[in-house]
Amino acid sequence: MSRPFAQVDVFTAEPYRGNPVAVVLEAEGLDTDEMQRIARWTNLSETTFVLPPTRPDADYRVRIFTPGAELPFAGHPTIGTCHAWLEAGGRPAASDRIVQECGVGPVVVRRDGVRLAFVAPPLRRSGPVDEETLADVCRVLRIERDAIVDAAWADNGPPWVAVLLPGAADVLALTPDFTAVDAYDIGVVGPHPVGVVGPTGAPAGVGPAVEVRAFFRAGGVAAEDPVTGSLNAAMAPWLIERGVVTAPYVAAQGSALGRAGRVHVDRVDDEILVGGEAVTCITGTISSP
Repeated sequence: MSRPFAQVDVFTAEPYRGNPVAVVLEAEGLDTDEMQRIARWTNLSETTFVLPPTRPDADYRVRIFTPGAELPFAGHPTIGTCHAWLEAGGRPAASDRIVQECGVGPVVVRRDGVRLAFVAPPLRRSGPVDEETLADVCRVLRIERDAIVDAAWADNGPPWVAVLLPGAADVLALTPDFTAVDAYDIGVVGPHPVGVVGPTGAPAGVGPAVEVRAFFRAGGVAAEDPVTGSLNAAMAPWLIERGVVTAPYVAAQGSALGRAGRVHVDRVDDEILVGGEAVTCITGTISSP
């Protein structure tokens, strides 16, 4: 059986400069093992499977898989899946908001012109990071403990440890040791200096406020993620409350990998909105296992 398939580049308007996600539409009838097999074969950071919702308040249901495991939530797959669902003719109950059902529950995605933004799910863990964990973080990042300005748990599904370095240049200079510890999800952020030209060539204040990198090791996979919606969502309250940024702001990610991801973050009342553009790079069908 063939099913509609799309590969969407997320957090970019320029194809092949963001973070790709594979989307299998009309995934009814696939079991968990078959979904995992497809995700392992696409070999992208995430592959999603669109299903009819089980909640009356949801427009569709999605299951999200890495090559090694299922995730309860992930940011760029949420935006990429919503983009593909809308392009395939999906019609939300409300014109300006789409409700996605996933492992963490309902996630609201808002439409603002060409940009989609999801409402960040609640943090499952926040607060200071213990010194034993920070020692592991330093081994992975190959930095001394005093190079870290601050750190906090930022767990909204993926259990990120968020690390603040003095500046964007320090973030871009990292050469991590992916073999240093067995498991980690580390997000690193540093502010771009004010009054200088940023990585897009635009003056500071026009370009990104911060540079972000994300390193993970799970299910036998160790890598850097090009652009990470869940991490930016989880770090935003901490960065805003600490005064590192003022909402709305733009985070750059993927620069070290030759990408140009741009994550747009805002806070409206008590909600964190994480958004970006998306562009479809591949459409077609995929055969069921």
